[in-house]
Amino acid sequence: MSKTTIGNAAKAAGVSIDTVRYYEHEGLLSRAQRTASGYRLYSEADVTRLRFIRQAKALGFTLEDIAELLRLQDGGGPRAKVRAKARERIEDLDRKIRELSAIRDALVALEAQCCGSGPVAGCPIIEGVQAVSLAMPTESSHERNTSSRTRR
Repeated sequence: MSKTTIGNAAKAAGVSIDTVRYYEHEGLLSRAQRTASGYRLYSEADVTRLRFIRQAKALGFTLEDIAELLRLQDGGGPRAKVRAKARERIEDLDRKIRELSAIRDALVALEAQCCGSGPVAGCPIIEGVQAVSLAMPTESSHERNTSSRTRR
């Protein structure tokens, strides 16, 4: 099997050289063989693995999830565990879609209340944004105290 340099492997997989090094450091990719002069060499299987990682990231899997999927793949794990990982990701996406839809609906309602002309004072969008809670995390009392000390 032929070997390729880190630059060619990165290009073939659609990632940066730094990303290849990072995945290697994190154990997602096995340590590369080295030439006598110290250049890293990667196999086609390594490039395939890099592509898998990139595509799994594009689907929103975390590196922790990807590491688990790779362990299952390497160890011949059960499909049920892979399917469960996919189900978790789908449920996360469904939750995010619901949240984004609620935000969009709130913004559409505010936009519909604004005529789009006149001074900003009394603008229903500005007033609505100030009045609406979009379930954003609130600052803890420690964060408020810390930020108020910084402002002084």
